[in-house]
Amino acid sequence: MTNYRWVICTLLFFATTINYLDRQVLSLTFPSYIGPEFGWTNDHYGTITSWFSLLYAACMLFAGRFVDWMDTKKGFLWAIGIWSFGACLHAFCGIATAGLTTGAWSTSFSEANELIRTAGNAGKIINISVMLFIFCRFILALGEAGNFPAAIKATAEYNPKRDRAFSTSIFNSGATIGAMIAPACVLYIAAAFGWEASFILIGLLGFIWMGFWVFLYKKPGAHPGVNKAELAYINSDGEDAPARADGKKLTFLECLKFKQTWAFAFGKFMTDGVWWFYLFWMPKYLKSVFGIEGTAQVWPLTVLYTIVMLSLIGGWLPSYFIDKKQMNPYAGRMRSMLLFAFFPLLALFAQPLGGYTYWLPVILIGIAGAAHQAWSANIFSTIGDMFPKTAIATITGIGGMAGGVGSFIIQKGAGRLFDHAGTTNMHFLGFEGEPAGYFILFIICAVAYLIGWGVMKALVPRYKPITARPPR
Repeated sequence: MTNYRWVICTLLFFATTINYLDRQVLSLTFPSYIGPEFGWTNDHYGTITSWFSLLYAACMLFAGRFVDWMDTKKGFLWAIGIWSFGACLHAFCGIATAGLTTGAWSTSFSEANELIRTAGNAGKIINISVMLFIFCRFILALGEAGNFPAAIKATAEYNPKRDRAFSTSIFNSGATIGAMIAPACVLYIAAAFGWEASFILIGLLGFIWMGFWVFLYKKPGAHPGVNKAELAYINSDGEDAPARADGKKLTFLECLKFKQTWAFAFGKFMTDGVWWFYLFWMPKYLKSVFGIEGTAQVWPLTVLYTIVMLSLIGGWLPSYFIDKKQMNPYAGRMRSMLLFAFFPLLALFAQPLGGYTYWLPVILIGIAGAAHQAWSANIFSTIGDMFPKTAIATITGIGGMAGGVGSFIIQKGAGRLFDHAGTTNMHFLGFEGEPAGYFILFIICAVAYLIGWGVMKALVPRYKPITARPPR
């Protein structure tokens, strides 16, 4: 039997790695470079990240349907092409801000930086720069929204149900790898060549990936690299049962009539924002609470996301329950997700133990992040357990929209909370100022998974694949 499905999994892994590299550039350059240059506060940064989350949510709602319509190959090409262009576009926000603020358009990034520094109109600079970055984040969100619907769809096309969680955990680990290598890549590039160069150089990686995808991806049944034995293994679940009595694809509105859709969406709503909070705010947390900034953040952030790599166990554990304990796929995943939901509770101790050394919150948040990624690999796989392949990208998009809305609430709330806590010297459980604000957010992040699991279990208590018309 050939093993070409792992070539596809590798391509999905690198796409997700690039996705998170592009997503992380702003959060890494904000504390030491972009924020001071444009005069942003936590609230300004929170506004930009929250709008990215909301735009991502809106785009996810349609990205899944777009991928189902265009099909996997073309849909993924469009997605990564758009987000790579948007990633590179961020680099020119400084030039555009200087031109719109002073009327003098520069021809280089350094000239733009000097114009902004000497312009003197701080309020106008802040407003224009924030709007420009929101526009660039919109382009980024428009493309990035297609990554997971296309990747989950490709995984379902190339793997039987029992392997999907493991395959998903592998490509989903690209999010961790991207976040792990981003500090070294981005911060050293920014220090050596300016923050603009980090957006351009990281953004170009997506265009390189597109070349590999064009030549390496085909449907398993049409791919010369997949022999009959591997194709039989991929299709070992049998054909999808039709989700409608007439055998046609589910419409978007029909998808919303299933409790399975809402269970997945609520799980994403409760937990996606937690992961994005860690991604977007950990660099600022290290600077605000511990005074660590610039390239000094490379090691703490690298260690944190190296710990997150423990999430690979998330793909193995449900296979153990399914194969060894003879549980059905949904029951095995839900059992695994319940176990993973307890580990984020360690974030409750991150702030109290930070008084000893910053390495303790780094380690604890790393473990919480690993639990999230393990949870994420399994919640994505529940779609393939219950829905036909023709609806997977659509359901993924609906859940991604819910996750984006949850992230919008957390990102905007975090920016407002941290500025309020800092200016009022707020006290909370023995902490004051911004550290008190971070403690509140860590508490919210810690309990989100158990709440999400409880509601998912209440909506879909038992394995129930979609095999008939949606309820009226």
